[in-house]
Amino acid sequence: MGRITEDLIRRNAEHNECVIFSLEELSLHQQEIEKLEHIDKWCRDLKILYLQNNLIGKIENVSKLKKLEYLNLALNNIEKIENLEGCEVLTKLDLTVNFIGDLSSIKTLKHNIHLKELFLMGNPCADFDGYRQFVVATLQQLKWLDGKEIERSERILALQDYPAVEQQIREQERAYILKRAKEKKEAQRKLEEEPEKEDNKQRCGPGFDGRWYTDIPPALPSATESQGHVQAPKMQEEQNNAQKSDETEDDLAFWNKPSMFTPESRLETLRHVEKQRKAQEKSSDKRKTVKPPRTLVTEDGKALNVNGPKLDFSLKDDVKRNQIILDLAVYRYMDTSLIEVDVQPTYVRVLVKGKPFQLVLPAEVKPDSSSAKRSQTTGHLVICMPKVGEVITGGGGASRSTKTPPDSSREQTHRRSKQTEKLEVDPSKHSCPDITTIVQENQHAPRRLRSAPKTTPSEEHPDFEDNPEVPPLI
Repeated sequence: MGRITEDLIRRNAEHNECVIFSLEELSLHQQEIEKLEHIDKWCRDLKILYLQNNLIGKIENVSKLKKLEYLNLALNNIEKIENLEGCEVLTKLDLTVNFIGDLSSIKTLKHNIHLKELFLMGNPCADFDGYRQFVVATLQQLKWLDGKEIERSERILALQDYPAVEQQIREQERAYILKRAKEKKEAQRKLEEEPEKEDNKQRCGPGFDGRWYTDIPPALPSATESQGHVQAPKMQEEQNNAQKSDETEDDLAFWNKPSMFTPESRLETLRHVEKQRKAQEKSSDKRKTVKPPRTLVTEDGKALNVNGPKLDFSLKDDVKRNQIILDLAVYRYMDTSLIEVDVQPTYVRVLVKGKPFQLVLPAEVKPDSSSAKRSQTTGHLVICMPKVGEVITGGGGASRSTKTPPDSSREQTHRRSKQTEKLEVDPSKHSCPDITTIVQENQHAPRRLRSAPKTTPSEEHPDFEDNPEVPPLI
């Protein structure tokens, strides 16, 4: 069963940047919707509402749409016109190809004084004798009916014959109501028979071992058992083919079966199509092989170059700004919320709709200082990644960069702190200057005038003479 959900409305509100409270136009056609709900609470500012080609059986939950001007409910299962009095500015109403047999229900549209166009062609009431005269006389504010303009003379004639036409319409309505009661009863009977058919199929189906009960022999010798195990896959394949052929036959029988065009038959067709769709999805899931996850980083921690989304890209080394620039050609009209960027020191990874793009960088970069921008014209993703630990030195010629590892800088500062010695002064010894030592009696020659130290000859030397009268040398 199709339901009107907030996600469904947002997906159909891209022209309003997925904002639903200020939405003025909404299209929910061909969504298999069976019930009209929530729109009057979420989209109060709607002016145009398209709901054609669904399975809506009742007009409801639109009375609070005070700004609604155009409502399209063509190709649905509506049987009565109701609950539109609150749509004060409704100008156009399209109910083409529905199941409206209660033509008197159009009297509720008298309150919609701005209604100018009404479409009822393809409904059972459109086949009633006096249908157009009755509608023209009942809704005097109408200007067009079923795409044909209402002349003033036509309305005057319709008003003159209104009592007789109204009586004629009511008799036809009663006949249609009896016919619909029979159709509903028949549809209910078919609906009750369907579970019984399913139970019969399950009873005649294969057993727990995959074989049909009628094919199981009473006893098998050991040699035959071994042969049966070899033929088991072949038997299973034959059973699958037989099951597919049965499903094909049931499908052909359903589509070839004659049926009336009723709301119940439309719902039955929808259920059959849903059942087929689920069976196909189930079979496709069995055949589907699960792909192993793509390897982005090897076991030894080495990043790999991967281009999952198969996008064009360019990698530039901007020497002036000391950074690496990645230009990734992302699809122009793709939503930015489907893109995830992850910059690491040695590689950059971009997820585009879940598909990974990974590129190993030629130099180490700073992830915290990196930036990513999306072009509004081309849609390209530009990622700027500054390099790590590079200093640009000025001077003539080309600039050279020197790398300083962080460990060596720490060692140098530690050595400096060890070599630095602080001067310490003892205040108890040198609290006051010593005046007596300013002038010294024994003045020594300055250090720069001192001669080199003289060597005293030893007694063993042949030229050595020891004279006691000679005073010692100072």
